[in-house]
Amino acid sequence: MDSARLATRLQGIAPTIFTQMSALAVRTGSVNLGQGFPDADGPPSVIAAAVAALEGGRNQYAPGPGVPDLRSAVARHQARHYGLELDPDTQVVITTGCTEAVAGALLGLVDPGDEVVVLEPYYDSYRAVLQMVGGVRRPVTLRAPAFRLDVDELRAAVTPRTRFVLLNSPHNPTGTVLTRAELQAVADVAIEHDLVVITDEVYEHLVYDGVEHVPIATLPGMAERTLTLSSAGKSYSFTGWKVGWATGPAELVAAVLAAKQWLTFTSGSPLQPAVALALDSEPDFPADLARDLQSRRDLLLSGLASAGLPAASVPRGAYFATTDVRHLGWSDAMEFCLALPERAGVVAIPSQVFYDDQAEGAHLVRFTFCKDRSVIESGVSRLASADLAR
Repeated sequence: MDSARLATRLQGIAPTIFTQMSALAVRTGSVNLGQGFPDADGPPSVIAAAVAALEGGRNQYAPGPGVPDLRSAVARHQARHYGLELDPDTQVVITTGCTEAVAGALLGLVDPGDEVVVLEPYYDSYRAVLQMVGGVRRPVTLRAPAFRLDVDELRAAVTPRTRFVLLNSPHNPTGTVLTRAELQAVADVAIEHDLVVITDEVYEHLVYDGVEHVPIATLPGMAERTLTLSSAGKSYSFTGWKVGWATGPAELVAAVLAAKQWLTFTSGSPLQPAVALALDSEPDFPADLARDLQSRRDLLLSGLASAGLPAASVPRGAYFATTDVRHLGWSDAMEFCLALPERAGVVAIPSQVFYDDQAEGAHLVRFTFCKDRSVIESGVSRLASADLAR
């Protein structure tokens, strides 16, 4: 589109990298180790519940905040896993995936000029929506190869104009799971400066090697200043259903709903009762999925190492592993990823699109391990057989 016809709020925001690279995979017939969607569906009982809802007439508008049975199931989930007691009528809103939850939170809470501390690298929708609302990013970089939070950098990022922290753990794309101590440092900063924490926890159940996911809302003094966002997409392998939620203090949830009502109003009416069944009746599925994903992570890491692309660190959560391609002569990960389909028949994601600090991210590439084992094996075999040097 001619930039002269594009609203200023959208100028400079490139199309999402996931659309670009997945289209490239289809166009070239490459193995898609880029976009994080699984090859296998979630529990059959949940699919059957969706079919029953479709056939049972639940095909019209759901209430704007979400169907009551799903809001109650989300509240029970938060209480069962984390001891967080919520009123499903005022402290839970159902969204069109976590992407809409993020958009609703930022549209509903952030005023132009408000500064938002965000962990870098960050999911690309964060940058896009913050630009749309006129928010100012204050990135705190998780630096390779360890990708740990630097508390001093966190404190230095806060200014008198800072009003929010946009948190993501387990973290996409690095696979970092913030420790209780790191989260406490965030909480201390939030309390000291009276900040609201918006936390994206879509990978909350997908953690490995015995690592614990700690919701920051469970830390002392944080429940009243934390808006927690999540979804069924990752934990139950229904990414295409786009059923997510926001939970927390009633006034923060109301802000999400105030924006959401003018976005989708509601969505997925027959899918919402099915997700409620998933949360209540398939509680073991996410843990079983995490164990399987850990084995697929190890398969990918081993294959990447054999292909000369060792991971920068072992991811402890989420779907992804990050590699550094400088030793192959590539200083620009985008160039590497655009060349990869022709050289190896594989598609990956250039991590530089998740960074403000290009010096930190320009040479990093993200691969996903949420695919079937046969797909991972095919992808790493192709990489091992290819000439990847520039």
